[in-house]
Amino acid sequence: ERLWRSVKYEEIYLRAYDTVSMARASIGRYLAFYNERRPHSSLDRRTPDQAYFDRLPHPVAA
Repeated sequence: ERLWRSVKYEEIYLRAYDTVSMARASIGRYLAFYNERRPHSSLDRRTPDQAYFDRLPHPVAA
């Protein structure tokens, strides 16, 4: 899947983690970046978060 290719080539293969906890923290930061700030061409240059939240129904005031 495209996500895992991006994780490997944009994060994991570029770093030398000293511990498992450092790897988890760094990969967690990358996943936040991937979803919140990294534009995706398949989503018309929107982030996954933007694409998801744009599809949610807007609450109607009572």
